[in-house]
Amino acid sequence: MIPSAPNSLLKTLFDAQHTASRAQTDVPLATRRSRLLRMKALIDDHGATLAQAVQKDFGVRSPQLTEIADLFVLRTLLSHTLKSLPKWMKPQKVSTPLYLQPASAYLQRQPLGVVGVVSPWNYPVQLALGPVITALAAGNRVMLKPSELTPATSALMADLIGKAFAPDELCVVLGGGELAAQFTSLPFDHLFFTGSTAVGRIVAKAAAANLTPTTLELGGKSPCIIDASCDLHAAATKIAHGKLLNAGQTCIAPDYVLLPTGREAAFGHAFAQAVAKLFPTIAGNPDYAAIISPRHHARLQTMLASAEQGGARLQIINTGGVATEGSRQMPPVLVFDAPPGCTLLQEEIFGPILPVLTYDSLDAAIEYINARPRPLALYWFGTDNAAQGKVLAQTVSGGVTINDTLMHIAHENLPFGGIGDSGWGSYHGEAGFLRLTMQKPVLVQSRWARGDLFYPPYGKRFDQVMGLLKRWL
Repeated sequence: MIPSAPNSLLKTLFDAQHTASRAQTDVPLATRRSRLLRMKALIDDHGATLAQAVQKDFGVRSPQLTEIADLFVLRTLLSHTLKSLPKWMKPQKVSTPLYLQPASAYLQRQPLGVVGVVSPWNYPVQLALGPVITALAAGNRVMLKPSELTPATSALMADLIGKAFAPDELCVVLGGGELAAQFTSLPFDHLFFTGSTAVGRIVAKAAAANLTPTTLELGGKSPCIIDASCDLHAAATKIAHGKLLNAGQTCIAPDYVLLPTGREAAFGHAFAQAVAKLFPTIAGNPDYAAIISPRHHARLQTMLASAEQGGARLQIINTGGVATEGSRQMPPVLVFDAPPGCTLLQEEIFGPILPVLTYDSLDAAIEYINARPRPLALYWFGTDNAAQGKVLAQTVSGGVTINDTLMHIAHENLPFGGIGDSGWGSYHGEAGFLRLTMQKPVLVQSRWARGDLFYPPYGKRFDQVMGLLKRWL
């Protein structure tokens, strides 16, 4: 654990990992499994303590939420990775074109070297250790910089990792924005960042100075389209769950709803019923997470006030309860008739506020989505297969769940990532392994090769060979 690491010490840690990675370019399966099994033991032995640390950082967040949204996700990732790793590591044969035969070719999968991971606060265990697990599986050394907004969780992870791993395998550095700037300026072989689009731009710029490739898992305004064919009450429950998990502090939470004109009151009623079912009380309910900090809570209140001043109608859904001091448990709010230029419709919300927009035709809904930066996720509810197909064909997003929210991220064989303003690069499963692996192309020439047919001096024989190849192609 390196609290508030100065730049010189940060460089020393990096140099140690860099040297170790170059000394062992071929990382065997046994070594990779050992690292993954140590991570598994860390999660199994200290999961409850980690959940308590997360609860301390948020003020109100149930250990059960951390179990399902952080620890269970990591357990499934580890299980799938350990099972699949021997297959993923194998050289991948590729077919050889006629004009290069009888040569053979394959892709040799090798570690990149040293991977830097900058993780956020909203799921502080999962979004820190998920990329770390993937990087270790790919044979890399890893440096992790977790969020300063979850100090108890970050410090505990640093302590546990420091006891389970050598610093040249995996290390954690702690600090705020100044340290993050120093960290992202290191010449990593790959830099993995999860956070806001605005900060993602800064990270990408810092990495570019070293020609460091990046994976940016950012946010965005993920739309939820309710089709006319939809069962509104069933959809409202799933939308409420997706929106209010972690009090909306989820990168793929529905950020706004597109609803057929005239169904506003029905949706408002159905959503309120869904909230009451999921959270019979808001204040004092440990299942309903608090907003992470006073600053973030104030930001959400400012966004609401601005929209209301612009003519929006707010439907505050407060099921009651007794608030604990400083809990920052913010009741869900539906926002109707939000003015087009308000911040609620321009910036990622990251809280329990859900603007409801209306559309007169599916084409209009698609046009609204396509006029904005491409989202990290898109959700569609309905039974009309033609409408569903049209939405899938005519919109582009990082991922899609049909007739539910969030669930595509839980599928171990589906890559997860954004596009454009919502990020680039995908991870999870084999996609993540390959993202943090160098697939080195290898061609093995045959003793019977006739490459000399293409050597100069060029003449009649060369023309005959090229004419024959042109007819074959």
